[in-house]
Amino acid sequence: MQAVVKAHHIEIKAKGNIPPKVIKFFKDTYGSEFIIISDSDKSEFIDITESEGYKKIKKAITPGDYLRTYRDNAQLSQAKLGNMLEGFSRQNISEMEKGKRGISKETAKKLAKIFNKPVEKFL
Repeated sequence: MQAVVKAHHIEIKAKGNIPPKVIKFFKDTYGSEFIIISDSDKSEFIDITESEGYKKIKKAITPGDYLRTYRDNAQLSQAKLGNMLEGFSRQNISEMEKGKRGISKETAKKLAKIFNKPVEKFL
């Protein structure tokens, strides 16, 4: 059995043989936001990475998409990333993200180091 609570800024998961007192506490505290998923319900869940939709989207992601995502997650402007790459303008970064400019192997290595990601994401 799995018990899940999803409330604003709270997510609690408990697996295994959950004592009735614990279940009652969560039901009383979280009401309709508390759900119980029995082991038999798990058959309805699939690994997202095995779904056809995920595989299709994964194939469509470009190195520029990864670059933009990693840059945004690191809260770097295009100009700041350009400076970190020593000599790249904001426009260069923009063109790489849009796929209008390729990412060289050397640049991919630098990006992999900056974002701590595999170099293949940028090639």
